[in-house]
Amino acid sequence: MFTTADRERLRDTLIATAEHDGEVVGAALVGSAATGREDAWSDIDLMLQIDGDPDTVAERWTAAFYADHGAVHHLDVIADGVLYRVFLLESSLQVDVSFWPRDRFRATEPGFKLLFGTPNPPTAPNAPDVTHLIGMGWLYALHARSAIARDRHWQAAMMLDHLRDTVLALACVRLGRNHHHGREADLLPPEVLDALAAARAAALDREELARSNTALLECFAAEVAAYDPALAQRLKPALGKLRI
Repeated sequence: MFTTADRERLRDTLIATAEHDGEVVGAALVGSAATGREDAWSDIDLMLQIDGDPDTVAERWTAAFYADHGAVHHLDVIADGVLYRVFLLESSLQVDVSFWPRDRFRATEPGFKLLFGTPNPPTAPNAPDVTHLIGMGWLYALHARSAIARDRHWQAAMMLDHLRDTVLALACVRLGRNHHHGREADLLPPEVLDALAAARAAALDREELARSNTALLECFAAEVAAYDPALAQRLKPALGKLRI
């Protein structure tokens, strides 16, 4: 397990590397380090502004992570055309480095601590697509019903977990909490969390999965009704048929 001192030393090293990299013309910290919310479990989130080919710089930095910083694997996430490379270090520390074209480097969330360079005008984060979340919710519920009916208990448990996560996301959006990766799900009110806790399946038998399915459908219907009562009424007959 890494220590906070380990994290700070590596962050300082990465910032110094960025400052001396001729193709890196700007850098910023985002996430908990930029908002004063770091704790012992926080990772490193570093944005780099690239004057040149971001992919070339990413490959060079990646080689250094494996050779010098104890990387054991990495994951790529592409968002709005920007490469976010997520490294897992042997110490279990996560390091996220994003490689931004020079003309796109900017704040996209409130937590943005500029280290050097000239950012472009900030943009607001995209609003969550509630309609999409609702669609995914009833889709997971459909597959949960069929999995229970077919005695595919592990598939059913997975679909019910996805449905629960969707309800959590909907509640976060409704109450102005950050739903991304459940970051503020623990801040939801007890009436939401208690109902979802009670809805969790305690075993992988058909009866318990069916009970969980019914309870989660009620939670889901309540969130839909809070967002769009007319849509909730249209969905009500179909959702009623998803109980098993």
